[in-house]
Amino acid sequence: MRTTSWFVGLLLALLIPNQARAGEAMPPNIVIVLADDLGWGDLGCYGNPVIKTPNLDKFAQEGLRFTQCYSACPVCSPSRSAILTGRTPYRNGVFTWIPQGSNVHLRPSEVTLATLLKRLGYATCHVGKWHLNGLFNNSKQPQPSDHGFDWWLATQNNAGPSHKNPKNFVRNGKAAGVIEGFSSEIIVKEAIHWLKKERDPSKPFFLNVWFHEPHLPIETDPRFQDLYPDLVKSDPDKAQHHGNITQLDHAFGMLMQALADLKLADNTIVIFTSDNGPEGNGMKGRTRGSTGGLRGRKRSVYDGGIRVAGIVRWPGHVPAGKTSDQPIIGSDFFTTLCTITKAPIPNDRPIDGANILPAFQGKPVERKTPMYWRYHDAPEPMKIAMRAGDWTILSNVDLTKFEIYNMKTDPQQKTELSAKEPARLQQLQATLRRLNAEIEKEGPDWWRGYEEPKPKKKTP
Repeated sequence: MRTTSWFVGLLLALLIPNQARAGEAMPPNIVIVLADDLGWGDLGCYGNPVIKTPNLDKFAQEGLRFTQCYSACPVCSPSRSAILTGRTPYRNGVFTWIPQGSNVHLRPSEVTLATLLKRLGYATCHVGKWHLNGLFNNSKQPQPSDHGFDWWLATQNNAGPSHKNPKNFVRNGKAAGVIEGFSSEIIVKEAIHWLKKERDPSKPFFLNVWFHEPHLPIETDPRFQDLYPDLVKSDPDKAQHHGNITQLDHAFGMLMQALADLKLADNTIVIFTSDNGPEGNGMKGRTRGSTGGLRGRKRSVYDGGIRVAGIVRWPGHVPAGKTSDQPIIGSDFFTTLCTITKAPIPNDRPIDGANILPAFQGKPVERKTPMYWRYHDAPEPMKIAMRAGDWTILSNVDLTKFEIYNMKTDPQQKTELSAKEPARLQQLQATLRRLNAEIEKEGPDWWRGYEEPKPKKKTP
């Protein structure tokens, strides 16, 4: 009898996933929501007086809002690669935005968060923009499924021909054809379908929801444009942009409501952030995003190009309605989520992301590697930046010209201090040179001689 009982117990232990065994708490679910080209000053909870974002404003009241959250690059693909790998983009090879057909891709040698969580028994899903390879849905380069995602509905880059009725989505390797509706709702509906119908409910889950909004080509549902009646009349392109962010906010609210309805919200970590700063000059067309007064915009390594919204909600673990001025960066989410889930952080390569759990409790974040940015096609002479504590140093590619700023007293980077702080300049220079050389030595040299594709001229 004792032998039979032991055998039955062993059989049940093998059949029932570890996470679902009676008496054991389910590991937390994880949702990473990523906006595209959303400026640091574009949300109501970040001080925008015009754009309506009620769902994200409510979300900020339910979680912790970071005032110094950074993307890993001032353009999209590298920022995405850092979130998934915890590594600065010049290490993991995704150093710039990836044109269709490019050889640049997130290499199979990189270990992603999805892969690590899948090994722990997580169900995994990616919906929305992918932009981590040039040969999308092509076996010559890794696809979302090769980087750990069980289920995916994605585009290579932007929704095409626009956010309205896109026709370039691929679902699990098969072209989805024209999907009626607007991109953000399409993406969230797919996520909700997966949560309800496709995932294994006995497993915890990791869900990427990577929006296209408000990246060009912007197209906004009239019901969200109509929330800005004065702009519809006086500046319809601006109404398109502002309504596009409200469109994203609405879809985000749908996702949060679904988590609540499925009784998943209390055990789910939700992270909201963006891949870089706002496109264009903010003065014309549909690229009207706000940096909140920060210097620079998308493609710039000044803060306007890299400082982004960052909000984390985790009931019972993250204080609600609080703000944190701790500087964090997209690669930190990898390390932090691995720490929370006890996923083994790779020890055979440098991991740049820090564990930001202390920030959840109002404590300083310990960072072994300074935050680092690099973008050779930045519009200014300064193409590289590094932040150490309250100080940021910027340089040209050759590391022959430098600027330093005290970000605590001068967040708008108006006053360059290298002449007044020669000792600090020398210290920051030495750290930047050492870090830059280490990063260049490790990563692939695809960036050497690379020229960013120029926009094609439209035929009249």
